[in-house]
Amino acid sequence: MTSFEEIKSQWTHQKVVEIPDQGHKIIIEKVNAIKNKQKYTNIILLITILVLVVFFVYIAAYNYRTVALALLLMMGSLGVRIGLELQSIKKLKQLNVNISATNFKQTIIKYYKNRVRVHMIYTPIILLLYSLGFIIMLPYFKESLSNGFYNYIVISSVVILIVLSLFIYKQIIKELNALKELKDND
Repeated sequence: MTSFEEIKSQWTHQKVVEIPDQGHKIIIEKVNAIKNKQKYTNIILLITILVLVVFFVYIAAYNYRTVALALLLMMGSLGVRIGLELQSIKKLKQLNVNISATNFKQTIIKYYKNRVRVHMIYTPIILLLYSLGFIIMLPYFKESLSNGFYNYIVISSVVILIVLSLFIYKQIIKELNALKELKDND
């Protein structure tokens, strides 16, 4: 076969991409679903920070440098995560679905790469810092709580960390799949 015949054969056998009738509505729905998930995440994180602030004041953690450091580490890591999510929501709001397919695809690829970075780099670091703050507090819990309640806190925190990590992983996969679908569709 000659080069021209090979190219012609490839051309005639290429996959035809069908554009859905409501393609723009599907894109807008997926973008809005991602925005809503990010808003709910921020609400949960803000509630957690508020609980930690109340706990900080209740136990007068400012009188104990190590406890204060641990709680500030926990609150700070959650605050950083909220900041990352707010920045991501802002970028998502700036997505213009009315631009050309090529420009939209480039924009969504950029956004997708940023979300991958947030999920694969920042989220594990944030979880580690939060866990470190909690671990720093464990000796103080042991000192001031009954043995049974202390064991309950340790065991339940490990279970919560595992369940939370699995939940976060599941949500990350859902979001990345939705973004990948947007990225792959022109």
